[in-house]
Amino acid sequence: MRVMMTGGTGFAGSHTVRRFVEAGHEVRLLVRDADKVRRVFDPQGIAIPEKDVIVGDIVDEGSVERAMEGCDAVFHGAALVDMRRKMATKVLETNARGVELVVGGAVRRGLPSIVYVSSSSIFFRPGSGPIHLDMPIQPGTTAYARSKADAEHVIRRLQEDGAPIRASYPTGIVGPDDPGLSDANEAVYIFFKQTGITTSSGYQIVDVRDLADVHLRQLELPGGSARHLAAGPMLDWHETYRILDEITGTKLWRFPCPGPALRTLGSVGDILKRWVYDFQFPLTRDAMEYATQWPGASGDETARDLDVTFRSARETYTDLVRWLHEAGHLKARHVGKLAR
Repeated sequence: MRVMMTGGTGFAGSHTVRRFVEAGHEVRLLVRDADKVRRVFDPQGIAIPEKDVIVGDIVDEGSVERAMEGCDAVFHGAALVDMRRKMATKVLETNARGVELVVGGAVRRGLPSIVYVSSSSIFFRPGSGPIHLDMPIQPGTTAYARSKADAEHVIRRLQEDGAPIRASYPTGIVGPDDPGLSDANEAVYIFFKQTGITTSSGYQIVDVRDLADVHLRQLELPGGSARHLAAGPMLDWHETYRILDEITGTKLWRFPCPGPALRTLGSVGDILKRWVYDFQFPLTRDAMEYATQWPGASGDETARDLDVTFRSARETYTDLVRWLHEAGHLKARHVGKLAR
């Protein structure tokens, strides 16, 4: 298939591009920066023809239409993520318009395969049980969370009308070969460079390469709509740090902090963002609730339905930390024996 892709130069998107190409599909990328295509894919030996790099934006109908022309399928992974309050309106408008033009446009064209990247966090409510796809969609308290919830309502309505939309719901996406430092990878980087915190609940990841496998299987489904949780290992915070200690042979510094204290700190962050200083760092009540009250999710049904295997946390963290060193983010003293 020829697949029009948004978000293809991002972390999950670039791995999905590679997986699609490896499987024999052709890709056409809608990007804002053509030079980034070369920076991301040339080191991987992936050649994207110039004619299949369309410079534009997901909010621009003309560029979306040009990118979609002649394609058999669509992958929509682009979204504006910005934690600053002053950007809230733009986040909501951009992400809604992107779903309308990209996913809605693919539906209007009658394309047989549409893959959309959602998030498992849209089901999260403090005190809820383990995450599953039949849970109510939560409205979210940040602009980005609200935009994902709003988009999910649109996606569900289109699926109910028969649109062949296949949605993925990843947990924290980590792994090597990150064009930038995406949120979950940056968290691991901070564990090594600064400090970690042990608290309630835990950290649930999914390897970006496994998520790309999920997207490939979704793309190739023979027909109809589908929804799949992309959920890897759920470990409590102590186990997460123990694995990082073992694979590096070092001892990460961390300190205990009760969940209620972190959630209070998140509320303080919300106040600071509103009245004092509007910063990008995700110190919010919302983020602290995820960190201290995440109930876990199971990827077992997805693994069975799509015939994918989710890597162990040890394998993923080993590859991630080694890459963080090789890419120059961490020094040899941080990663210990992985540097050798």
